[in-house]
Amino acid sequence: MARAWRVAVLTGSVAAAAGAVHAAVNGRLLRRPVADPPGCRAAVSVLLPVRDEAHRLEPCLRSLLGQVGLARMELLVLDDGSTDGTAALARRIIAGSPRARLLTGRPPPAGWLGKPHACQQLADAAAADGDVLLFVDADVVLAPHAVAATVDLLHRHRLDLVSPYPRQRAGTVPERLVQPLLQWSWLTFLPLRLAEVAARPSLATANGQLLAVRRAAYEAAGGHAAVRAEVLDDVALARAVRRAGGRGGMADGTALATCRMYRGWAELRDGYTKSLWSAFGSRAGATAALAVLAVIYIVPAVAAATGSAVGLAGYAAGVTSRALTARRTGGRPWPDALAHPASVAALGWLTVRSHRARTAGTLRWKGRPLAPAGPAAGAAR
Repeated sequence: MARAWRVAVLTGSVAAAAGAVHAAVNGRLLRRPVADPPGCRAAVSVLLPVRDEAHRLEPCLRSLLGQVGLARMELLVLDDGSTDGTAALARRIIAGSPRARLLTGRPPPAGWLGKPHACQQLADAAAADGDVLLFVDADVVLAPHAVAATVDLLHRHRLDLVSPYPRQRAGTVPERLVQPLLQWSWLTFLPLRLAEVAARPSLATANGQLLAVRRAAYEAAGGHAAVRAEVLDDVALARAVRRAGGRGGMADGTALATCRMYRGWAELRDGYTKSLWSAFGSRAGATAALAVLAVIYIVPAVAAATGSAVGLAGYAAGVTSRALTARRTGGRPWPDALAHPASVAALGWLTVRSHRARTAGTLRWKGRPLAPAGPAAGAAR
């Protein structure tokens, strides 16, 4: 038993060091938008699905209306059955803007989740001669040049899809504990440049908070109809584009947009519960992934607490990877990175909670009941 523990500590520590090195390499390879993008001549449709977003919609909408450097841009906002005055607020904010329209969404039909259905309706309503579809979430606030810079990334690097990752804002302790794991995970484990072009769709990823795709690539991939039952529709869309022969992936959106996904523990807990069950592909996949993360980031920390020099080195490597990714993506490196083992443990607990809720058929999101376990199960916006 003691020998197995020593092997686990050494294995985890070596893997944590490798992860830190990879995060540093990815930080240098991450595509950056130019600070002053050239005038965008492409026809861009900015698509914003909203459901019960009255408490946070205004900053997002005003930032979209204030975009510059675009020759042709339309802004389509689709109200997806809101009950909190979202539609009235959106109508008031965009009143008088010749390039903005408010659409009323239809309820999702059988087999569709709410957000993919809303996004598909927006894409269908976009100008037929448009070149680029740019999807945005209502909790995102964009810099004035964000849309032009995102489209420039597409064209400059000859990509079919690009997802500039916004700077994530975290206010409370639970947010600071869990939210940074999002950018940490792909910067530490995903080979970014290979992921842009690899034949394996499983390497493709994206973040729907800010995602641009060429209209032709979107249609070739089947649009959101191809991912109609996917809880992580952004990742699924990136993989559909890859299967259709497109290329693309993550980019640095730190200077382009900010996002605060959840406010406090209750929102964060419920938000991750509705979607984490799908993050690792299956229950077995989740079990394997969490076991690997525990060996790499929790075992060395426990060993370090008992005086193990190897464990201390492994813990330090995990903290380093977390600090590197935070610094690269506009996060807060210190002292938050020191709690990285606790962050990984919290992710494990949330994943288990998500799987249990899905099995019990109790998942709900924004007033919509979610499907029980099965191929079409998932979450709605």
